[in-house]
Amino acid sequence: MPATVVVGTQWGDEGKGKLTDLLAGEMDMVVRYQGGHNAGHRIVVDGEAFALQLVPSGVLYPHITAVIGNGVVVDPAVLLKELDTLAAKGVDVSRVVVSGNAHLIMPYHQELDRVTERYLGKNALGTTRRGIGPAYADKATRVGIRVQDLLDEKIFREKLDVALMEKNALLSKVYNRLPINANELADRYLGELAPRIAPMIADTVTLVHDALAAGKRILLEGAQATFLDLDHGTYPFVTSSNPVASGACTGSGLGPRDLDRIVGIAKAYITRVGAGPFPTELDGELAELLVDRGHEYGTNTGRRRRVGWFDAVMARQAARLNSLTEIALTKLDVLDTFPVIKVCVGYEAGGVRYDYPPYHQSVLHDVTPIYEELPGWLCDITHCTSYDQLPQAAQDYVAYLAQVTGVTISVVGVGPGREQFVRPA
Repeated sequence: MPATVVVGTQWGDEGKGKLTDLLAGEMDMVVRYQGGHNAGHRIVVDGEAFALQLVPSGVLYPHITAVIGNGVVVDPAVLLKELDTLAAKGVDVSRVVVSGNAHLIMPYHQELDRVTERYLGKNALGTTRRGIGPAYADKATRVGIRVQDLLDEKIFREKLDVALMEKNALLSKVYNRLPINANELADRYLGELAPRIAPMIADTVTLVHDALAAGKRILLEGAQATFLDLDHGTYPFVTSSNPVASGACTGSGLGPRDLDRIVGIAKAYITRVGAGPFPTELDGELAELLVDRGHEYGTNTGRRRRVGWFDAVMARQAARLNSLTEIALTKLDVLDTFPVIKVCVGYEAGGVRYDYPPYHQSVLHDVTPIYEELPGWLCDITHCTSYDQLPQAAQDYVAYLAQVTGVTISVVGVGPGREQFVRPA
C-alpha cells in the first residue's frame, strides 16, 4: 500500500501537526523525515495541548509506530525530555523508533549556531539557534556523528575527537569561546543519554519497507515547509534540509513509487518566522489582529510570526514542486472578523506579471502583489461540524483558493481542536 506525505506549502506553521494527527487515525506508522527540534507542532486533544518537536505527531494514537527517520537531526537530550513530558501526560511512547542513520546535534553545533548568528548582525538568517544548520553541515562534510555511534563507545569517542579538533579551534580562536572538553562530553552522552536511546534505535529503512510489504499504511511527516527548503526556498533564509515531498524519500528510505498521496498544508492566510522576503506581509492593525486571533507565536521559540494575505503565487509553485494531490486548508476561522479578505493572485515587477515566483531573489524582494478582494463572512465558524454549515462567503473563499491554486481542497480547519475540521463535498 503506497504512502502518504504531509508537506507545508508556505513558510511553516501551517498546522501540519494537527493534520498529521488527524490522518494518523487511519495509519499504522508515522515517519518524520527531516528537520530537527527547530520546528514545533501543536495539537489540541480534548482541550489539552501537546507541543511536539521531534516525536512524530502520530504518537498520540496508541496503535501508531512513530519513526524518526534517517533524514532528521536529533538532539538526544531534547528527545528524551519530550518523551518524558508525553509519558507524564499518559501518552504511550514505547512505539517510538529512531533511525540509526539519523545524525546527532551536539552542544558545539548549538554554540556555533549562536555565535555565527550574532556575528552576522543585520545579515542574520533568523535561525532558532538550536544547532540544526551546523549539524547538517557536518553531515554534508562527513564529520557528523550518527545515532548508531552511541552504541559503540570507541567509534563515538574517535569521531568526537576529530570533530572537536576543528570546532574547538574555531570556537576559541575565532569566536573567543572556551573549548569543549571531549571526555566530559563523551561521558555524558555515553553514560547518561545512550542507555535510554539505545532501545529505540533501529534499521528504519527495513522497518518502513516491511510495513509497506505487509499492507500497512504509512504517513510521512516533514518539518518546516516548501519555501524553507534548502534548494527551492527563499535562500538563504531557509532551513538546512529538504522539506518538499521528494525529501520524504531521502529522509525515510522509501522510493518515489512508494508515494501516491501528497497532502499540502496551507493556512487560510500566510505567516513567516525570521528574515526573508514576504510579498503579502501586513503591518499595523490588520497584522496585529491576525497575530492575536491566530495566536501567531512559535510553538517552541515563542517568536512572533509575520503575517500576510494568502499567496496563490507561492501555492501554485508549491503544488508543482510537491506534486500535490490535495490541499488541507487550516485556520479559516481566524478570518471570521474580516469584512474584506484579499488573495494575492500574481506579482508585478518592472512591468512584468509573474504567476509563479521569479527565480532571481532581487526581483522577488521588489515584487508588488496583485490582489483580488473577497467578502468576509463576519460570523463565528468554530461551531461548524459540516461543510454546508459554513456561511456562503466562507465556502466561496475556499472554492476560490482551490480555483487559483489549481488544487482540490479536501479538508478545512475551523478551530484548534483535533475534531474541528470539515470536508468539502
